[in-house]
Amino acid sequence: MIVAGIGFRALAPIAALAEVLTRAEAAAGASVDALATPADKAQAVQIRALVASLGLPLIAVAAAALAGIDTPTRSPRVEARYGTGSVAEAAALAAAGPGARLTVARLSSTDRTATAAIAIGDPS
Repeated sequence: MIVAGIGFRALAPIAALAEVLTRAEAAAGASVDALATPADKAQAVQIRALVASLGLPLIAVAAAALAGIDTPTRSPRVEARYGTGSVAEAAALAAAGPGARLTVARLSSTDRTATAAIAIGDPS
């Protein structure tokens, strides 16, 4: 399964999420099967609109599942809140399942309000 982890600020426009997802898929050379985001962001209007427009499932990743995931990208603010260096990378890895690996490290939207990373997991 190919999963895009999405992180975003509360006031991020839907266009920022769509832009960074498009860039991440282009970098991966593949379309994703699902989107993942922290559970506390899963009901946000912009992520709901994005999954609805794409017809993809949204995986809400519990904070406990994000905490402790080692990510190549580090944000002190994200680390203090979620216990991991990158919400996008950690959500993608957690949702893609055991043994998942990043194929695209965190990218930021042009306006810096949204991030995306892509992980691939075993199809089992």
